[in-house]
Amino acid sequence: MEFMDYLSVFFRWLHIAAGVIWIGHLYFFNFVNAPFTTVMDPETKKKVVPELMPRALYWFRWGAAYTWVTGVLLLMLVYYHGGLMFEEGKGWTPGAIIMLVVTFGGFALYDILAKSTLAKDMKVFAAIGFLLIAAVMYLMIDFGGYSYRAYNIHIGAMLGTIMAANVWMRIWPAQKKIIAAVKEGSAPEQALVASAGMRSKHNTFLSVPLFWTMITMHTTVPGANSPLYLLAVVILGWLAVQLVYGKAARIKGF
Repeated sequence: MEFMDYLSVFFRWLHIAAGVIWIGHLYFFNFVNAPFTTVMDPETKKKVVPELMPRALYWFRWGAAYTWVTGVLLLMLVYYHGGLMFEEGKGWTPGAIIMLVVTFGGFALYDILAKSTLAKDMKVFAAIGFLLIAAVMYLMIDFGGYSYRAYNIHIGAMLGTIMAANVWMRIWPAQKKIIAAVKEGSAPEQALVASAGMRSKHNTFLSVPLFWTMITMHTTVPGANSPLYLLAVVILGWLAVQLVYGKAARIKGF
């Protein structure tokens, strides 16, 4: 068991380090780079974008990959092997397995919704996302029998999986085409720019409740086992991100 404890510490270390690289670049793209690109003329973009973006996107996408991989390894070690998944007397029922599939397969539904007309209105899309998070959390508790720690971290795993899939399957492929177009001096396809920007923005909003799921097991607050904490964090976190976007748009260079 002592070896497993050391292994857990090692994976947590890697998980956090990779997460800092990933989310740090995510916030750079959304709060710094996006407003900056609006003031660049075409010639400046032609010089800056092909040099800056491949470097930044390298750390961005591999930070996402290592964060996701080490997160899954921690789930296996701490929850599936460590016995923290279920409330007392409960175990791997069909419901628990189905909710595990939802955890790692939730991107499929998200992707369909993100490609639909519903995604054009951010408020409507956020409301749908909130209701889906609440529904999944309820099912993890009632249908899957997950413990407080388990359903929190698996909601986080679901959000993290959506974010990582966005990076590798939607943002990076679009950015490669955008960078190539800018380098050639032509205007990138606007649908690609809009899609990559939207997915990156979604990831920024999802990152805040994700952080909560990572830290909540290490805190002690009144009514600590209440699922209302996570739902409140989703709302407050998304409002905070919206405020930061507003602030980022107002910051100017010298």
